Amino acid sequence: MTGAEAVAASHRTLAQNSKSFALATRLLGRRDADRAAVIYAWCRRADDAVDLCAPVDAPAAVGRLRTELHGLAEPEPVVAADPVLTAFGQVMRDVHIPVAYPRALLDGMAADATNRRYETLSDLYAYGYEVAGTVGLMMSHVFGVRDERALRQAVHLGIAMQLTNICRDVAEDWERGRLYLPDELCADVGMSGLRARLGEPVAALPRAPVAAAVKQLLAMATRFYRSGEQGISALPWRAGFAVRAASAIYASIGHRLARRGFDPLAGRVVVPTTHKLALVLAALGGQLLRGPAALVARAARTPTTLLRFPADVLPL
Repeated sequence: MTGAEAVAASHRTLAQNSKSFALATRLLGRRDADRAAVIYAWCRRADDAVDLCAPVDAPAAVGRLRTELHGLAEPEPVVAADPVLTAFGQVMRDVHIPVAYPRALLDGMAADATNRRYETLSDLYAYGYEVAGTVGLMMSHVFGVRDERALRQAVHLGIAMQLTNICRDVAEDWERGRLYLPDELCADVGMSGLRARLGEPVAALPRAPVAAAVKQLLAMATRFYRSGEQGISALPWRAGFAVRAASAIYASIGHRLARRGFDPLAGRVVVPTTHKLALVLAALGGQLLRGPAALVARAARTPTTLLRFPADVLPL
C-alpha cells in the first residue's frame, strides 16, 4: 500500500465510523483533509485495538500501541508494517505534533483497558483531555493558529465533544461494562453505588436519576463548547468553517437529548443528515460574519507551545 493508498484508506475509515466528522472534513482543503483523516484513522485504530479484543488482552494491546508510537517518535522512525501507522508518523513530522499528545491519548485507551473509575468531574475532564482534547491539539498543528492561546480552547472543544459522547452512549457503555458518569455526580442525583451494579441489564438502570446526571453533564459540556468556539477565530478561514460546523453538529446531539428529557436509555440519538446540512450552512454564516477582518488577520502558524494538562486547561 502506497502513501496515497493509506490516505485513501484513512478517508474510508473516517466515512465508515463518523459521518459527522467526515462531513466536516469535506469542508477543508485537500491537504488538511488528508491529514485530518490520517489522524482520525490512527485514533480509530488505537480505539479498536482496545475495544475489539478480549478485556483480559486490552492492557497488552495498549502496550503494543505505546511501542509503535515510540518507534514513530525516534529520530530515525521505525518503518511500520501498517501503512496507516506510517502515514500518521509522517503527519506528526510534517506538522510537528509533539509526541506527548498521542501519548496522552493512549493513556485514555489504557483507562478504558483497565476500566478506570471516575470519582470526580475533574477525573472525567482528564479523560476527556486524553481521548479528545489531544485530538484538538493535533488538529491545531494541522491547521495552524494565529494565537497560541487558542490551544486551550481547542482542548475545551474536544472535552465538550467527549462529554456529549458520554451522555449519548450511557446505555452502550453500560452494556460493555463501563461507566463514565463520575461517582460525585451519581451521588448528587441519588445514584450512589451505581458502579457496583455494573453487569446488571440496562433496563435495571434508574432512568430518572440517569437523566438528571446527563442533564448536569451536558450543562458542563455547554460551557466547554462556548469556550472552545471562542478559539475558532484563531484558525484559518476554511479550517474555522469546518470546526464551527463540527462543533454545531456535535452540540446538536446534546440538544436532541434535552428535547427528550435527557434520557439516554431511550435509544441512540442521531442527528439527521438534513439537520447536519442546515448546521453547516449556519456555520458558514457564522464564518461570513467574521467579515474582512478575517482576511487581514496575521497568518496562522504551527504552534510551538506544548500545552500541559491540567495546568494550561483548567479551571474552565
